[in-house]
This record gives sequence, C-alpha cells and structure tokens, in this order.
Amino acid sequence: MKNFKTIADGEIFTAEYEIKKSVFISHVKHVETEETARDFVQEIKKKYFDATHNCSAWILGENGDKQKSNDDGEPGGTAGNPILDAIKKNELTNISVVVTRYFGGIKLGAGGLIRAYSHTAALRIANSKIVQMTTFKKIAVTIEYPFLAQVENFLRNKKIRVENSNYAADVTINILIEPENIENFLADLTELTAANFLSEDLGDILIPVVV
Repeated sequence: MKNFKTIADGEIFTAEYEIKKSVFISHVKHVETEETARDFVQEIKKKYFDATHNCSAWILGENGDKQKSNDDGEPGGTAGNPILDAIKKNELTNISVVVTRYFGGIKLGAGGLIRAYSHTAALRIANSKIVQMTTFKKIAVTIEYPFLAQVENFLRNKKIRVENSNYAADVTINILIEPENIENFLADLTELTAANFLSEDLGDILIPVVV
C-alpha cells in the first residue's frame, strides 16, 4: 500500500471569494470513485442551478493517476485546469472540487479567471481537514489473562492503536502499528511477557492520520 494525502471523509467543505462583483464559491469533498466524483459535481450544479458556471476537477487513486477537469462554459483552460492545479500543489488525491461562479457583470479576462478559480479552490483546500492515509500493520496478539493488565498498560503508554479485543480462553488483541515499529514492539512484548504470547500478521491497512 502507498501512503497518500487526502481530505477527511464525511464533510463537504466550502469557501467563498469575491472579485469585481463576481462571486466564486468552492466546494471540496473526499471521493474514492469516478461515480461519486461525478455525483458530487451534479449535486453542486443542482444546488446552484442559477449560477453562471459550475467548474470542477477531481483526482483519484493512490497514485493520483485518474484526473479530470471541466470548464463548464468558461474559456478553455481558465477554470478546470487551475482547480486541478490547486489540488496537485497540495499533493492531494481522492478529492473532488467544484467552484461555482456568479458573474458580476465585469469581465476578468483569461488571467483573472485563472487566478480566481485557482485562489478559490486553494482557499478551501487550505482550510480543509487534511489527512495522511498511512499504512499500518494489523497484528493479532494472543496472551493469557495474567498478562492482560501489563500488556494493556504497555499499549496505552506506547500509544499503540487497538482495534478490538476478543476475550475467550485467552485474550486476543488486534493492534495497528507502523511497519517500521513492529520489530521493537515484538521485542518489548517478549520482554514484558517472557515470550508468553502469540502473534499473527493480519495484513496491511490504510488509516487516516491528521497532518
């Protein structure tokens, strides 16, 4: 798995910018498929049906290899591409941005449009909750009950993420840990329990970490 930056899921972030009586409103959302990206653009178009333009761009995939932009009637290259560039400058993926424009009667020219769309998109991105999707190793640790209190205290002190625990004949704790910390973790656990534990690698998982 590859680590990458995106914005937090579950919220639609907005920002507003006005220049020469034209009002620009940006909307930013976490998306993971082209379908949800398109749906978001249509959602904003429906909400701002009376706007002059609803221009958009999105980037998808761990490598940011799926990209699309739309000028929605603005002169070619003056809206969608500047929005796309704002996303790229922040090294984000799995994100869809729509910038709505209400024309104020004064033309901005190509350069003015590029700056306005870029600035409005960047303004909202800068104030969004950005997270790093980080690779963690998921490990099941099985211990006997006499070691439970010690191990739980150890996990708390080391601030190791615990996904869940299963209390049966023995206790199995599913932990999430950065791959580079596994060796030290297992060494500490060996010393703490006198090697009285079992561990099973359950694979990798991506977790959002606020940056």
